[in-house]
Amino acid sequence: MPALDFSFFTWDVFRAYVLKGMYFSFALTLVSTIGGVLFGTALALMRLSGKKVLALPAATYVNGMRSIPLLMVLLWFFLLVPFLIGRPIGAELTAVVTFIAFEAAYFSEIVRAGIQSIARGQVYAGQALGMSYGQNMRLVILPQAFRNMIPVFLTQTIILFQDTSLVYIITAGDMLHGFTVAGNNLSHPREAYILAAILYFVICFTLSWLVKGLQKKIAIIR
Repeated sequence: MPALDFSFFTWDVFRAYVLKGMYFSFALTLVSTIGGVLFGTALALMRLSGKKVLALPAATYVNGMRSIPLLMVLLWFFLLVPFLIGRPIGAELTAVVTFIAFEAAYFSEIVRAGIQSIARGQVYAGQALGMSYGQNMRLVILPQAFRNMIPVFLTQTIILFQDTSLVYIITAGDMLHGFTVAGNNLSHPREAYILAAILYFVICFTLSWLVKGLQKKIAIIR
């Protein structure tokens, strides 16, 4: 087996093959996090509403999504949705829709736990001031809950970024896809995958270190 040779990987190669995919991976992470938090918050509020007509569908969706591998959901959307609507929707759009739908189930549980962590006295105080359920939740409970949940949100976002590499299976132009194309075109596939792993590690380790620092600051504020 020939020795590893990383000399092929120059800035020009990175810019030509990987940079665009890195932008897409970060964009997918950002959009999926925002969409997942919004959809997940709605699901959490439905589950905590005390009304079966809202809680049951939300619980079914959350538990169902959390019981299926992301890769399977990704393939279902990519293969089934075009069949149902009669036209392809593209790998990138499939990735965005799938990640929002999937991650919402996980963000929902984070939000639900965050809301339940707020002391009941806060709820009673809002009610004593004449606030409705919606006002109490929007003005009193959610701001405190979201502050407490920031480190967990960011940790889940890091996991989400790692999971973006799965869109490679539907040929979306993510960061891993860029390394793969570079390795195949320049006859260094082994080196390309090693470099991809190193870059994923550096990004995720750095973000984890920042989250840990933020978590300490929030703990001090409390």
